[in-house]
Amino acid sequence: MFLFLGGDITVRSEDIIGVFDIEECSVSRITADYLNSCQKKTQIVNISEDMPKSFIITDKKTYISNVSHNTIVKRAR
Repeated sequence: MFLFLGGDITVRSEDIIGVFDIEECSVSRITADYLNSCQKKTQIVNISEDMPKSFIITDKKTYISNVSHNTIVKRAR
């Protein structure tokens, strides 16, 4: 099954490792280090034109989306 993340991006649901609320997780130093590391490796794909609400980790990329993590999780069900 494919999952729409926002913008023009869809990914296979089995490739998703996790879906996270960016506001809740961004206060953690570990999350900030992870996202900085991904950005240095050019593994971040920003699909958010507005304020980002979630980030989605897949086996190859990390996507920043303006779709809330709750909406993405509901779409996956």
